Amino acid sequence: MDVLMLSRIQYAATTIFHFFFVPVSIGLAFLIAIMETMYVVKGKEEYKDMAKFWGKLFLINFAIGVVTGILQEFQFGMNWSDYSRFVGDVFGAPLAVEALLAFFLESTFIGLWIFGWDRLSKKVHMICIWLVAIGTVMSAFWILAANSFMQRPVGFTMNNGRAEMNDFLALITNGQLLLEFPHTILAAFLTGAFLIGGVSAYKLLKKQNVSFFKKSFTIAMIVGVVSSIGVALVGHQQAQYLVKTQPMKMAASEALWETSPDPAPWTVAAFIDTKNQKNTGEIQIPYMLSFLSYSKFSGDVKGMKELQAEYEQKYGPGDYIPPVRTTFWSFRFMVAAGSLMILFSMYGVYLAARKKLENRNKWFYRIMLFSISLPFIANTTGWIMTEIGRQPWTVFGLMTTADSVSPSVTSGQVLFSLIVFVGAYAILGGVMVYLFVRTIKKGPYEVKAVEESHDPFDKEGYRHAIS
Repeated sequence: MDVLMLSRIQYAATTIFHFFFVPVSIGLAFLIAIMETMYVVKGKEEYKDMAKFWGKLFLINFAIGVVTGILQEFQFGMNWSDYSRFVGDVFGAPLAVEALLAFFLESTFIGLWIFGWDRLSKKVHMICIWLVAIGTVMSAFWILAANSFMQRPVGFTMNNGRAEMNDFLALITNGQLLLEFPHTILAAFLTGAFLIGGVSAYKLLKKQNVSFFKKSFTIAMIVGVVSSIGVALVGHQQAQYLVKTQPMKMAASEALWETSPDPAPWTVAAFIDTKNQKNTGEIQIPYMLSFLSYSKFSGDVKGMKELQAEYEQKYGPGDYIPPVRTTFWSFRFMVAAGSLMILFSMYGVYLAARKKLENRNKWFYRIMLFSISLPFIANTTGWIMTEIGRQPWTVFGLMTTADSVSPSVTSGQVLFSLIVFVGAYAILGGVMVYLFVRTIKKGPYEVKAVEESHDPFDKEGYRHAIS
């Protein structure tokens, strides 16, 4: 494979892996802040134990997530230097703000939160975890501001073949950002909720620390139902925004080769023949694509062939149709996973409200355990659809991916770094899974006992605390 394809594979691999950790950090920080607030308000020690136990998982995830994120910025210079030169004067500002303000904010107050349990007042300590949660959300905002520029460039001027920012306010009020940001943050809250909900379900299935995990499960499901519905509503708005700003992505996500009739049907599944640019079989729901696009049961949607002709006239000769199968199916996997999370979280809230969180719900607890994977499936396929659907552009309408790659690197160099990065990430992933499983198996009170041991390095004292 050539340098371009290897660079794309490397960036996809590292980005997808890194994005396993980001929503977990954002979601867990928010839920832990809620739990500690309940401890401060109600004064019940159990909520403090909840904040500490889930905080262990948050800290493990945060530490490994930071390491995986470092490689992201390196790759801009390593494999995408032409892109970095082109967009650096725009990209630099939000990335700098994220590092100097948001990341330092969350890192500083994580330290205070870890070491301040017995040194700070309850309220001050609670404020620390809320500032951590705010910091994670702010980090996401600035990263998404940069990504939104790639989806819909605003607030810039071209100078000597390079994009230079001339309107910072336009950059942070980009319509793409105003929809992408809440969609991502709500999805992160949902990720944290289903992680806590799934682990709590496992513990309830085992009848371990039942009261503790009933409360954890209830909080997680309440956050889950609100977040899942919010994700769906904002996602609907995003689809309508795509019709205006990136119609080719919208058409590819629907495998729509020809401009649709009015009203337009929504394709549930299709056999896609990209070579002949047609679908050989479809399952459709009448009127639904018009509703998805315009919130009414009328209106046509432009097809890829018509848009290809328009783009050739506007941007010059080239293939402007993205990988259709990938865009089409990633969108459907995302929607399917999101729909299941709405159903499961609603049922979880129902059980909690009716005080039916008992062991007779074994089937649901088993489902919830496996449902930990659902937000990761939705997050990953959502980003695949977002990024693949923009191809062949790196910056939509301004710079193609083929023009973004570093001109001086060789395929051998990229292949070597790809192998090294994937190997390192596999090790980090294994370490994280091991630490998660070990912490979860110990449970909240065994972890607490070890922490309160007078000498945690004394083996006999450790065994006594565990026993």
